[in-house]
Amino acid sequence: MKNTLAALLTIVLFSVMGSALAQAATVPEPALTTALAALASPPGLDTGDTAWMLAAIALVVLMLIPGMALFYGGLARAKNVLSMLTQVFIVFSVVILLWCLYGYSLVFAGGNAFIGTLDKAFLQGVSPQSLVGSIPEYVFMLFQGSFAAVACALMVGAFAARMKFAAVLAFTVLWFTFSYVPLAHMGSHPIGQLLQMGTFDFSGGVAVHVNAAIAALIGAYMVGERLGYGKEAMLPHSLTLTMTGASLMWVGWLGFNAGSALGANAVAGIAFLNTLLTAAAAALAWMTCEAATKGRASLLGAVSGSVAGLVASTAGAPLIGPMGAMLLGLLAGIGGLWAVTRLKHMLGADDAYDVFALHGVPGIIGVLMTGVLAAPRFGGAGGVGYVVSDQLVIQFNALLITTIWSGVVAFAAFKLIDMLIGLRVTEQEEREGLDIYSHGESAYRSL
Repeated sequence: MKNTLAALLTIVLFSVMGSALAQAATVPEPALTTALAALASPPGLDTGDTAWMLAAIALVVLMLIPGMALFYGGLARAKNVLSMLTQVFIVFSVVILLWCLYGYSLVFAGGNAFIGTLDKAFLQGVSPQSLVGSIPEYVFMLFQGSFAAVACALMVGAFAARMKFAAVLAFTVLWFTFSYVPLAHMGSHPIGQLLQMGTFDFSGGVAVHVNAAIAALIGAYMVGERLGYGKEAMLPHSLTLTMTGASLMWVGWLGFNAGSALGANAVAGIAFLNTLLTAAAAALAWMTCEAATKGRASLLGAVSGSVAGLVASTAGAPLIGPMGAMLLGLLAGIGGLWAVTRLKHMLGADDAYDVFALHGVPGIIGVLMTGVLAAPRFGGAGGVGYVVSDQLVIQFNALLITTIWSGVVAFAAFKLIDMLIGLRVTEQEEREGLDIYSHGESAYRSL
């Protein structure tokens, strides 16, 4: 009886499937093809530009996960490596969702000089047919969202190894909403305050790197020093991971800077070249100075220098000439080394993985030097009548606005989170390591 019932059910199932397939086969193929073609190629779309921008998005994601995750993971002690990988991975996930829900709208949907509107919240009005220039608006939206994710994720290196996972996520949401979004609007929207001032910031040197670095420094102060800081060695557990991460960041940064041209064009080409040159010059400058002062050049110094150069290149990637890019790299490498070896101790903050030294100081150098190197006599893109001193005042004012805005928001956010859920894990949990405490896992079986 059971076998008969099973046979009947099988016959019925195949009959239903056959009927459904027959109905599907009656859909006119030309109509379906025409609909898909219209969706894929709205009038004004440039497929070459779109292809490059899709690749640029992938490169920026690569520089974050796995690039930045591995860079920080290698710098961590073995008991905290998974916590760093997890924080970068999940911060990216949170921010890209928030960006689609309301971030994109508040940055790019009209508004005033300081904030946009919610007209495009939940991506209302954004469709496959809507374009920004020659690329689909969806592609533009995702590219800009990847910048937001980078800004939020790079901060976690400053307060690593002692902050609650829930507190990290809460801070990410608050800082993204009240610091990144307004400053990105000010620097990216045509009516934004920084853009109206005439600020040179091609790929987010102000809104991404300086903005995040200031918040990271505030966090290092407010969360406090790691247990044993200054008394016991806190060496990177795997420079192999760090070098791999830095290399992926370098590759991804090419999409970060050259993608900001929003097309496969000459602007993207010079941004691509200058990104490579600045990072290379900074890596060599850092290693050379390190060898001169310490008697040996380290891999950690080389990769740190490259990151400093990449950060410095962001503000003016296509606005300066190749020789200017090399000079900028030299200054960023020297400035980054000074920030790690001297400024960090002067500030007295336990910025665990030198976020301010590698993103804040080189970012400031890049923003200011763009004002100088954009001059035609240095091979830059400044037009006839370009006045260096006038542009330097604008660049400095942009840095001042960013520093105050980010610092106030970060302080308020950390304070609120500390009152509600607490910022820091217990002493026992910190000694045990955040891998076990926060995630119940260990990176290596021997631990």
